[in-house]
Amino acid sequence: MTTVRVIVPFILTLGLFVMFHGADSAGGGFQGGVIAGTVVLLLAFAFGIEPVRDWLDAARLLGLVTAGLLTFLFVGFGGLVFGGSFLQYTAYPISHASKYGIELVELGIGAVVAGIITGLFFLLAAGFDTNEPLEDDQ
Repeated sequence: MTTVRVIVPFILTLGLFVMFHGADSAGGGFQGGVIAGTVVLLLAFAFGIEPVRDWLDAARLLGLVTAGLLTFLFVGFGGLVFGGSFLQYTAYPISHASKYGIELVELGIGAVVAGIITGLFFLLAAGFDTNEPLEDDQ
């Protein structure tokens, strides 16, 4: 458990670095989101799935995915508002709009991926009831 406490901040930092660095080199929102999502899996393996699930309940995961999706849509449709096309960063009337736009999109994608990876892990960890008949058996 001590190792997990020490290593988790570094893994999360690596995930954020990969998200933000993806605009300039290899990496991006998907890869960084997977790395950030594995932080939750590592915590669940070290401290137990139920305590981590209680701490990071479904509403928080849904909020993370929603915030990521809204960030992506906000940046994408912002180009339309300023007279450009969808995800046209140069339509924004600020300097270095492409740089900031790409980083926000990568952050949004990373949030969505991290939330979905974590949610899928919790669903798989919950298992399924073996007493219920399968669809084919009915």
